[in-house]
Amino acid sequence: MTPEEIESAGAALFEAERTRKQIGIFSQAHPEMDMDAAYAVQAAFCARKEAAGAKQVGWKIGLTSKAMRDALKIDIPDSGILYEDMVFENGADIPGDRFIQTRIEAEIAFVMARDLEGPGVTRADVVTATEAVCPALEILDTRILRKDPETGAIRKIVDTIADNAANAGIVMGDARALDDVDLRWIGAIVSRDGEVEETGLGAGVLDDPALAVAWLANRLGEYGAKIEAGQIVLSGSFIRPIEAPRGCRIAADYGVFGRVMCQFA
Repeated sequence: MTPEEIESAGAALFEAERTRKQIGIFSQAHPEMDMDAAYAVQAAFCARKEAAGAKQVGWKIGLTSKAMRDALKIDIPDSGILYEDMVFENGADIPGDRFIQTRIEAEIAFVMARDLEGPGVTRADVVTATEAVCPALEILDTRILRKDPETGAIRKIVDTIADNAANAGIVMGDARALDDVDLRWIGAIVSRDGEVEETGLGAGVLDDPALAVAWLANRLGEYGAKIEAGQIVLSGSFIRPIEAPRGCRIAADYGVFGRVMCQFA
C-alpha cells in the first residue's frame, strides 16, 4: 500500500467508528497488503483518535489462544492500543449506541509497575515488572465487515490488525498480586443472560499469559516502542468470542480470582 492509501484507510476506520457504519474489507481492495502495512494503517487510525483527544492507557494482545486463531482461521497473534475511554467499571451498563457489532472475550489483564522494552524480554521480566493482575472482559467491535456480502470473502489478519485488533473496550475486575496466582490455571465460566457460553483456562494463552506480555514487549521493541509503567495489558482471550447483542448481560466467573460482568443497553 502507498502512504496515501494507508492514510486513506486510517481515515476510513476513524469515520466508521465515529458514524458506527462498517466499511469494506481492506484485503479485498489491497490483496498485497501485509502485516507491516496493516500496522501502518492501525497507526494512522490511532493517530486520528489521539488527535481527537484519545489518551492511551495500554495495549491488547489478540489471537494468542488456539481457540481464537481457529475462530478467525489465522495462526499468529496481533496487538492493538487501549484508550482511556474504552475502560468501563465492573458491572457497567454499556450504551447501546456506542458500538457496531459487539462480542466479548475473557482475559487476564496485567497492570504494569515498570517499563518493559524488547528485545529479549522473558517471562521472569514480565513477572518482575507487573504490579497486579485482574480478571477482565474485552469488548470487541469491528469497523470492518467480517464477511463481504457480495463475494463471501472473510476478513484476514491484516484487516483485524488495521482495525486496531478489533479493540473497543475493557471491563476490569479486582486486582491482585501476580505472585498469589498460577495464571495457567486461572479459568472462567462465561455466561450470556444466565446461560453458559464458553469456558477456558489461562494456559490457552501461549501456555502462560505472562508469555503473551513478553511477546508483545518484544514485538513493540522491533518498532522502537515499549510497554510503559502504569499501562494495562490485555494478555489475550482463552475463549472464543461471544456475540453480545444489545440487551444482553455478560458475566465471567473466575472462581477465587473474581467475577466480571457488564450489560449492553
